[in-house]
Amino acid sequence: MKIKDNIYILGIESSCDETSVSVVKNGRDVLSNVISSQIDIHKLYGGVVPEIASRKHIENIDIIYKESLKQAKLSIEDICAIAVTYGPGLVGSLLVGLSFAKGLSISSKIPFIGINHIEGHIASNYISNRDLEPPFISLIVSGGHTNLVKVESYNSFKIYGKTHDDACGEAYDKIARVLGFEYPGGPKLEKAALNGTQNKFSFPRGEVRGSIYDFTYSGLKSHVINVIHNIKQKNNESIDNQTISDISLEFQNSIIDSLVNRTISLSKELNINKVAICGGVSANTAIKTALKNECDKNNIKFYFPENIYCTDNAAMIASAGYYEFINGKRSKLDLNADANLEFTDK
Repeated sequence: MKIKDNIYILGIESSCDETSVSVVKNGRDVLSNVISSQIDIHKLYGGVVPEIASRKHIENIDIIYKESLKQAKLSIEDICAIAVTYGPGLVGSLLVGLSFAKGLSISSKIPFIGINHIEGHIASNYISNRDLEPPFISLIVSGGHTNLVKVESYNSFKIYGKTHDDACGEAYDKIARVLGFEYPGGPKLEKAALNGTQNKFSFPRGEVRGSIYDFTYSGLKSHVINVIHNIKQKNNESIDNQTISDISLEFQNSIIDSLVNRTISLSKELNINKVAICGGVSANTAIKTALKNECDKNNIKFYFPENIYCTDNAAMIASAGYYEFINGKRSKLDLNADANLEFTDK
């Protein structure tokens, strides 16, 4: 290891359909963040095909790794540790990144650290917000997760809310598909909502009995799908663009209410005046704007990552890896990919 003054972490992310390798200095300075997306491939099938995703990771990862070091203007000898996503995600995709990290660790005699993908999303805000330090409230919104968390320190978390069924991003994609938007449908639904008329529909705001900070979206999803099907039955299986926009707007309003109300309530209860949103759905402008407005009303500082760090990327994994590395964490070579890895208190 040539460089002593700074800590350089190589991050590897391959949990779904993005192959990404990044080099981050001291947890917050991104020297490279190379991402190879497979969206155009999976768009043909209306969603991610696991076998195709893992095959593409195998084809791309060595190329992405070399390009990441090149952009960072470093060699592997300069790297202090390798941080890699080991779950949750698609098991075949995870295994590609994890196996590559292990091989690199053995050949270069550099330690590697397995990172929970959700902890990576939380760390994305450290990259975009230099002044953000724990404790703060983190709202995690992605295709697979919806969590409300107190970030107590860089290495400890307490979960106050989680979804009991669909994640909000999953609900977005399912409703978008029924409305006829091609994959990935969430951003297209958000765009359609811009032309919607308020109060044309009334959709439920799901609540979990006895769990004021937990989320539920299956009831909302089923209700909206039934509304769409009823409209199509009355109109010879057609639905006009304005109605699509009206449904999109009210669906999005329901999602926003559920996220914003719980987040602000928890911030007040715990007397923590910092809120950070993260995850793929945090790229949604309407959600960010609504949460920021409520934070401003309540004198709460609001943080969000740049869009490039909202979706799956290796920079956030490297950032999380940095804080684990300086805390003394190291992983053993028998670490296995865990497709269903849970995000729990720690």
